[in-house]
Amino acid sequence: MIQPVAVIGAGPFGLSTAAHLRARGIPVRIFGDPMVSWRSHMPDGMILKSTPVASNLDTPRPGHTLADYCDAAGIKRLVTDEDLISVETFIQYGEWFRERLVPGLEQVRVVSVDRAAGSGSSAGAGADSGAGAGAGFTLKLDSGEEFTARAVVVATGLTGFAQLPAELAAAVPEGPAPTAAVSHSSQHPELTRFAGRELTVVGAGQSALETAALAVEAGAKVRLVARGGGSVAFGSPPWEQPRLRPNSPFGRAWSLHAISYYAQFFRRLPPQARHYLVRGVLGPMGAWWLRERFEGKVEVHEVARIAGVHMDGDRPALEVRTLSGRPETVEGDHVLAATGYRVDVAALGFLGGGLLSRLAVSRGTPRLGAGYVSSVPGLYFTGLPAAGSYGPVMRFVCGTEFASPRLVGHLAAAHT
Repeated sequence: MIQPVAVIGAGPFGLSTAAHLRARGIPVRIFGDPMVSWRSHMPDGMILKSTPVASNLDTPRPGHTLADYCDAAGIKRLVTDEDLISVETFIQYGEWFRERLVPGLEQVRVVSVDRAAGSGSSAGAGADSGAGAGAGFTLKLDSGEEFTARAVVVATGLTGFAQLPAELAAAVPEGPAPTAAVSHSSQHPELTRFAGRELTVVGAGQSALETAALAVEAGAKVRLVARGGGSVAFGSPPWEQPRLRPNSPFGRAWSLHAISYYAQFFRRLPPQARHYLVRGVLGPMGAWWLRERFEGKVEVHEVARIAGVHMDGDRPALEVRTLSGRPETVEGDHVLAATGYRVDVAALGFLGGGLLSRLAVSRGTPRLGAGYVSSVPGLYFTGLPAAGSYGPVMRFVCGTEFASPRLVGHLAAAHT
């Protein structure tokens, strides 16, 4: 019996990868809750920052774009840069894609992954070698099943990577929680619980600005605390985009064109440059359409840094340093950190110690070679964990267009 390829994760990158594998006739088993990050960790009423052209799940078979879904569902076609995509529509698109291209998705949890007996240590294997398919990997599921896969693709999205600044984490030693004094934005799929309350949102990116606007619309009084001295900013509308620069899914700019279509060169940069660019390119900024829902409705505090959090009775109070260095306190009923995500593969609890000990990493992200293969032959990463090697495009759905065919092409050559 031919061992299948195991894909862990059923969001855009997992579904796209599985669709490419099936198109090549490669047996695949895919595990996870479909579109779970979008369904369970994004707020109701959210609008995607990405444009329709940047929101397609890639597949070698035509007829499965977001516009194709709109046609099939009988709803308004979303095709121009001015068309806004609700998170509900995007989730439905992902489900439609899955039903047609990835039947048989197994909604069970992968408990552990490790090298199968007899596969060899491969400790010295280079990330570009593609060698050493060996006996593959042993996977255990929470259903009790254990099986062997010839290769494993990790496509778990945002799961386990929510980032809480140390100054906020100190206030919740047991971790952020919706009912604790401090939570993370990923823990609030609905914001109506803050109606009539004072909410302090920390952050300055799209997640923070949209969460703040949605909370106001849900009846909360919201203060936004933007750290680092930078001002809250919004992007330019499509009709103000420069015309004499190359286009990309993110807008018209040479840098955006390069990260979108030439990501294979990104991993050749020095590690320090790669990590700097992943943080800085497409950094904190609100979407153009969000400005009118935010300005004049959310109170903004631009501060140099957050010094800590203390409890004033049952209310958390942020201790901040103003841009002039003066200490101040920002009080409210709850602190919601919309501070993004940071990859640390050690947080992926299903990766066995044998794999983690052989996995080359750089600042918590796996070091990937050609075709998204890690330093452990047969173990691939796509989506957000691949951003440290392939750049900021891997943070967005449109990254499936670059990643999926290259990953599956490498895997097919090395393991079939």
